[in-house]
Amino acid sequence: MRNGDSLPRVTCTIITLNEVDRIERTIRSVEGIADEVLVVDSGSSDGTVALAERLGAKVIHNPWRGYGPQKRFAEDQAQHDWILNLDADEWLSDGLRAEFKALLSASPPPPSRSFRMRVRIVYPRRQTPAPFAHFHTYVRFYNRGATRFAESLAHDEVPPTADVVDLRCEVLHKSYRDFAHIVTKTIGYYELQKKERKARRVRLPLRAFVELPFQFFKYYIIRRHVFGGADGFAYAAALAIGRWCRVFILNGW
Repeated sequence: MRNGDSLPRVTCTIITLNEVDRIERTIRSVEGIADEVLVVDSGSSDGTVALAERLGAKVIHNPWRGYGPQKRFAEDQAQHDWILNLDADEWLSDGLRAEFKALLSASPPPPSRSFRMRVRIVYPRRQTPAPFAHFHTYVRFYNRGATRFAESLAHDEVPPTADVVDLRCEVLHKSYRDFAHIVTKTIGYYELQKKERKARRVRLPLRAFVELPFQFFKYYIIRRHVFGGADGFAYAAALAIGRWCRVFILNGW
């Protein structure tokens, strides 16, 4: 807990379903940063709830309705307006922890209402990113009075405010437990996309033939998984398979 009533109070929100093997690292990474850790669980049966509570988190059950609705529910239940959103397969790097501590102890507090950070990939069999590892940039720290998650079932992103600030350090993201998990998780994600997709269907005959090699090239070369050795090759191949399956899923096959 930080001293001084003028300094921002922070709730770290985490949505979970059977994350007992990963959530401890997530919660411990926000110690000394978050004043409240709020876990919204959608029905774990593996001890996730008991572990999170043992680590000091507040746990609330909410049936799964999609990524956006689940994270908006967490925002509504948070004790504080400043939200640090992490998934149960993510954790703050040491550099980002230090950056947050400096940010939250500054007096006067920073005027910005949203902060964007790099979310860098960690392969399933590793604990640290590969050289030149790919990353996405997202708003993960924000004032819920200024911006919030959208209602989308599949797209869980927070729109940046006009005064968004980019932090220098990064969140580490180990989204997949193994090769099979990459394929099954991405296919489940595309099933959610199908439920809310309004655009016309993709043209199946051509895409069915070119999607797999094109996506492998994109992930392996353009997104730099070529530098990840065997893990990078497997990661790019699994993601490409998932994207290939997406063509058929969105066409209702």
